Amino acid sequence: MPAEAYAQAGVRLDVARDIRRRIADAVRSTYGSEVIAGIGAFAGLYRADALRGMEEPVLVASTDGVGTKLKVAARLNRWETVGYDLVHHCVNDILVHGARPLFFLDYIAAARLDPEVIVRVVESVAAACREVGCALLGGETAELPGVYAPGELDLVGTIVGVVERPRIRDGSRIRPGDRLLALPSSGLHTNGYSLARRVLADQNWERPLPELGTSIGEALLAPHRCYLEPIRRLEAAGIDLKGLCHITGGGVYENLPRVLPPGTAAVLRRGTWPEPPIFGLIQRLGGIPDEEMFHVFNMGLGMLLVVPPCDVEPAQAVLPGEVWLVGEIVEGDRTVRVEA
Repeated sequence: MPAEAYAQAGVRLDVARDIRRRIADAVRSTYGSEVIAGIGAFAGLYRADALRGMEEPVLVASTDGVGTKLKVAARLNRWETVGYDLVHHCVNDILVHGARPLFFLDYIAAARLDPEVIVRVVESVAAACREVGCALLGGETAELPGVYAPGELDLVGTIVGVVERPRIRDGSRIRPGDRLLALPSSGLHTNGYSLARRVLADQNWERPLPELGTSIGEALLAPHRCYLEPIRRLEAAGIDLKGLCHITGGGVYENLPRVLPPGTAAVLRRGTWPEPPIFGLIQRLGGIPDEEMFHVFNMGLGMLLVVPPCDVEPAQAVLPGEVWLVGEIVEGDRTVRVEA
């Protein structure tokens, strides 16, 4: 099909070429000597030399998206942070298992590509990749009229990392009596936005609110935190991290049981960690029960850590004011109880 006819069908190859040209420098800025081929190739090529010094290297992969937080970015025309949301979410998911990131691939699709928006998104993905030390090895930018509604944008990423097999964290060593520590979230991160947008739809998103200390829009766009650096500091200090849990879709009730072995359960004590005020606003305006809030949102619990009792104070000494004792592991059947 000639390019002109393709354009009449809604796909503009010249726009896609222009976008690839404009994002090339940002993508290449994430490359190290491990990258043999990246942007412009049919597939990314990554040297595995770094694995030679490992005894039992295990590749760890995860795919996720930014979800309807993209609608918030579109409403405010703020695209500089959604790449951080995507990369940080994926890094945290493999970090749970002890892996460090190697490379990342992104997928951006829309009914009609806006070059200015796409460039800002990819630049934020590349910046986040540089900060966590992984290559943005490749990806796809697709114009799909008829699949996506006009004005819609989708952003998805895949990360590949590596961990020594004996160092894989799977929660199997967790026992009753272990303690739950929390690294707090910056807000909603990348989950619960369909409910949040419905509840807050009629509010002014740009006017500062005293109870938030910022505007609703700013609170909703607060980037998903990355926990790679604090976890590395705890590991370097010898803290026994028996299990990690990234609180994402499904909230505390559905994510924490994923790391609990049979015969254990978890008790969280509300009030022992700081809850970003955006959650209180959503709950009040939406009349949402506590249980549903903890099913949908992270409620300020970005990453949960299971440690033996003897490591609570050392962990807090490594991360003063950054990690909170929020509960403990008890006997049970892989359930979670939140106490007031």
